[in-house]
Amino acid sequence: MTGRSAPAVLPPSLRAWLGLIAALATLAVIVLGVLYAGHSRPGRVDRWIIQPTADSVRPPWRNVALTIDFLGEPAGAAMLVVAAVAGCLLLRSPRAAVFVVAGAGISVVTATLLKSLVGRTIHGADNLSYPSGHTAFVTALALVVALLATGRLSLGRTAGTLLVLAAALVAGAAMGWAQVALSAHYPTDVLGGWCTALAVVPVTAWLVDRMADRLVHRTADAGRREHR
Repeated sequence: MTGRSAPAVLPPSLRAWLGLIAALATLAVIVLGVLYAGHSRPGRVDRWIIQPTADSVRPPWRNVALTIDFLGEPAGAAMLVVAAVAGCLLLRSPRAAVFVVAGAGISVVTATLLKSLVGRTIHGADNLSYPSGHTAFVTALALVVALLATGRLSLGRTAGTLLVLAAALVAGAAMGWAQVALSAHYPTDVLGGWCTALAVVPVTAWLVDRMADRLVHRTADAGRREHR
């Protein structure tokens, strides 16, 4: 009835809520970026949470933090993305596979560009810190998987929203803790990375659906013309 070759990666029941969340997250990213642009020291909120310029954990928790941190490094991130894409292809959902790559990739690229724009640093002028790319990546991937699960399980608005937000919160909190514990980021960098993913992923999902639907319609139109 809808002309789709595959379920939408952005469930219709969640569009309004996720649109609002994306708008609020975008505002938070901008406000934090303006507040900490050009800074090289922790802000008041950072100092209230923890002193981020010294390692705050020791073994065995430090080893846990390093393991979580690895998942945001290029090798670890590639492993997660490849596994997620493979799962989508096994389920015969190329649209979902594209969403995995686009959602995670655009979030990381956005965080990287924002780092250069904001210019906040930690431990030296060469270490740009806002927003946290590790946190943006892991949160984005968790959001993507949660959205795909919501659509595949046909969850309603309430259950779907809870799943998506819970996945984002757990993934973002885990990576955020690791980044602050390892003194790689200020707490507000982590918050900025988390909000970056919340802002980017819903928009990416909408774009993937829109482009995929156009491709389906064009293919269908071409097929009808050939049979005339």
